[in-house]
Amino acid sequence: MARSKTIILIHGNFVNNNTWTDWKRYFEQKGFNVYTPANPGHEGNPAELRARLHPDLIKTGFKDVVNNVVSLIDTLPEKPLIIGHSMAGMAVLKLVEMGKVVAGVNIDGAPPKNVFPPFQTLKTVLPAFGFFSFKSHFMGSRKWYDYSFFNTISIAEKEKAFEKFAVPESYKVSRQLVLDSFSNIDFKKPHAPLLFIGGGSDHIFPSSLTRKIASRYSDANSRVDVKIFEGKSHFICGEPGWESVSEYITEWYEGVQPIN
Repeated sequence: MARSKTIILIHGNFVNNNTWTDWKRYFEQKGFNVYTPANPGHEGNPAELRARLHPDLIKTGFKDVVNNVVSLIDTLPEKPLIIGHSMAGMAVLKLVEMGKVVAGVNIDGAPPKNVFPPFQTLKTVLPAFGFFSFKSHFMGSRKWYDYSFFNTISIAEKEKAFEKFAVPESYKVSRQLVLDSFSNIDFKKPHAPLLFIGGGSDHIFPSSLTRKIASRYSDANSRVDVKIFEGKSHFICGEPGWESVSEYITEWYEGVQPIN
């Protein structure tokens, strides 16, 4: 069976598709057709989005993120390999469950509703739910990003990364992840190959959570693999050395039998 030459890269919360610029170039050089859609309400330059809220942002939930990718997939001539980071790692699990992809890669992914996260995760992401806020959306401070995303890079790199990538986020995305039954995953269902990647120094979704989610899959005939990159933060796709992650994914994909 011919291997799909189409890749979709989905960005997570608190950033937008600008985070995939280098990855897009990398996979295009490998001969793939690469799509990097912005989640609804996240289109544009991060600095401008911080200065002026996108009108669709606060309407956007997790279902909208998934449906946005489904709409793209339905226009393509073949099912894609799909790669998602953080919240979008969970979107990957949903798209795999829906049978929309040939294989999926979950990088530092959020847990489904039916997998309880550790205290570390709850403590870090609680502000993003807005349960105790009068604001219409979440915008992380420099201090929050430095701890949650950028904890393994230098102070100078932290400042540059914030200016380049940080964006406001909808409370609705996080709330649907923990409150809506759509965010459950059927772990017994046969599925396309899945690769879970975790950062050993991730302050949002620790590698122990990555392993826990992967271990829940139980179909004996469906492939599930796990790779932990020690010393990597939640910013694993953007911090120095990101190439080792994309190269690992390429080698993994070449070694699996995708499902059409």
